[in-house]
Amino acid sequence: MSRAVIAFEQVSKSYGSGEATSYALRGVDLEIFKGEFVAIMGPSGSGKSTAMNIIGCLDTPSGGRYLFEGVDVGTLERDQRSLLRRNYLGFVFQGFNLLGKTSAVENVELPLLYRGLDAKTRRAKALEALESVGLLHVAHHTPGELSGGQQQRVAIARAIVTDPLVLLADEPTGNLDTAKSHEVMALLQSFNRDKGITVIMVTHEEEMAAYAVRTIRFRDGLIEEVRV
Repeated sequence: MSRAVIAFEQVSKSYGSGEATSYALRGVDLEIFKGEFVAIMGPSGSGKSTAMNIIGCLDTPSGGRYLFEGVDVGTLERDQRSLLRRNYLGFVFQGFNLLGKTSAVENVELPLLYRGLDAKTRRAKALEALESVGLLHVAHHTPGELSGGQQQRVAIARAIVTDPLVLLADEPTGNLDTAKSHEVMALLQSFNRDKGITVIMVTHEEEMAAYAVRTIRFRDGLIEEVRV
């Protein structure tokens, strides 16, 4: 871990105006270093999801600065932020977000299609990603033919097929039983360890947060605790 890949400098996020103003973040300072596995926790309304959305360039701060690899994201145009998401970030969601009538390998290919890769290269890289999550044998199955755990592993393959610098996982085990949850967490841990991908995960489960090397706990729009 040499330098911060993610940095918040007094980041705030507010909604409304005047007496109706509400704050999701209240001047947060935060650094996440290259190669870290970080869990973000906190009760509902604590600001953890807002922080994650800002990190993922899905939202922008009302105040302060968000730096990605030293670049002030606030100075980027909308198209530039989209390119940052496409080229440097991978996303895993609680609800899998797979295309229902499309095969596993075609789902994994989707981010590569947006990058403009040719069909042969897309297919080779997608199959390699599926193999890395142990699902090469179901490459041509649709999501409806897969278990919940398998669907989440396809979603992880889709997230890592672009070799992202940062993987953002939002409650990745929320729809899985305990055994499948640990399988998914072991995968995320292996990609962090073996590929050097920085993993940032929102979770409400202490058992899953234990896979991270650092836990950042939010409350009332502020960082309440950092635990190593």
